[in-house]
Amino acid sequence: MGRATALLLAQAGANTVVLDAELDRAETVAVEIEALGRKAGALSADVTRPELVEGAIAAAEQASGGLDIVVNIVGGASWAPLLTVDETTWERDFAVNLKHHLYVGRSAARNWIENDRPGALCVVASVSGMFSSARHGAYGAAKAGVLSFTRTAAEEWWPHGIRVNAVVPGAVRTPRMEAEWAAGTTPQPTDDLLDRMADPEDIGGAITFLVSDLAKKVTGQTIVVDGGWTTRFPYSLT
Repeated sequence: MGRATALLLAQAGANTVVLDAELDRAETVAVEIEALGRKAGALSADVTRPELVEGAIAAAEQASGGLDIVVNIVGGASWAPLLTVDETTWERDFAVNLKHHLYVGRSAARNWIENDRPGALCVVASVSGMFSSARHGAYGAAKAGVLSFTRTAAEEWWPHGIRVNAVVPGAVRTPRMEAEWAAGTTPQPTDDLLDRMADPEDIGGAITFLVSDLAKKVTGQTIVVDGGWTTRFPYSLT
């Protein structure tokens, strides 16, 4: 999803700095962005470590000549029922799915405020944070926190010209998910869900809209990208 979003932003005219835990992956996407005729940079940092995030935001600003947009897509689910989930898994899922949104978002907001510059922040949550999340409760609870963070940050930072929104994917057909289905570590999707499943570009498209001037009065909102899965009538009519 990060790669797809970066490329869509470049196609929309943005110069982009790509940050990943693994520098070679960020560099690969940066090369693709430059092939589209835009400037690109590549950085590496673990955004779950708050002491590294301030430096990453400062480096991104320096590499780009000034930040206008920050998109945070980091996340990943662990699978375990609540009766057996261990403390390590619970804490890991909150670190990987929630805590870093404060670190990244706050660092970006401080940067924009200090430079008297408006900004747009977009985060990625999940439908698991909107409903029950059986057998991945830590992930669902963390993603519910992301949605609350989005609304609160939008309210607190609006006076500074900062917009904050979230994209809420359902199932997304990514290489990691396909590998987990093949290995049996993630439940196999049903045929109906497969038909409604989003591609990474579908998530990137919603993000690109939210950070663009087309959404200049949109803040504190969520866009659900799930092929209509969550709008289905929950009871059988047969």
